[in-house]
Amino acid sequence: MLLDHFSGALEQVRDWHGFHQTWAIMLAADLNQRLPAGWFAEPNVQFQLEIDVAALEATEDAGDAVVSGTDDGATEPAWLPPAPTAVIDLPAWTDIVAVEIYAPDRPRRLAGAIEIVSPSNKDRPDSRESFVAKCERYLQTKLGLLVVDIVTERRADLHHALLDRLDAEESVVQSGQLFARSYRPRLSGERMKLELWHTPLNIGSPLPTLPLYLHDGPMIPVDLEKTYLDSCRALRIAAAI
Repeated sequence: MLLDHFSGALEQVRDWHGFHQTWAIMLAADLNQRLPAGWFAEPNVQFQLEIDVAALEATEDAGDAVVSGTDDGATEPAWLPPAPTAVIDLPAWTDIVAVEIYAPDRPRRLAGAIEIVSPSNKDRPDSRESFVAKCERYLQTKLGLLVVDIVTERRADLHHALLDRLDAEESVVQSGQLFARSYRPRLSGERMKLELWHTPLNIGSPLPTLPLYLHDGPMIPVDLEKTYLDSCRALRIAAAI
């Protein structure tokens, strides 16, 4: 049964960071019991750091000047670099909460991924673009993908942003704030097709089991409800509310 981790009573006593990290671990552990020999899943969780801009600028300013000494102990004038040739924007740093599934190859080969959406993935336009671009890379390289969004405090629709980026049309699946969706890129004749499995999520309702189709590999059922409840028990969330 899905809880609201971002508002209400639970938000006051538990940090969503801890839950997302635990859920990724539980998903990886469950998949490793289902995957054939040689295949494996591992969590990849990286939360963006809040940067102290004032402290960063002070550090950068202090590091600009280089003072050189001479043999007689005197100092030469500080050398300063010229202005940069160009200044460009880097892609947004955004949270990563994922489970990556690898084939039994050497070196290891990524075959599929589960992405658990975090608030920062839905926050600013550049953060949304970064998340959607990553999902597009998965699908363009024929990887199976499953995206789970339980973030109630942001209303961005990442699924339709992904379809827009792929120039795809979808009239069957309705938009929803919370969702679980599985994507399977598949060659049909001479054209690539994208198969979708969509389940809207609602607070207070069970989570689904969805297929994850691994590239050049098997289909693995992903039991979101079981792993979600295992995560809640591991963190004693039921006792907290």
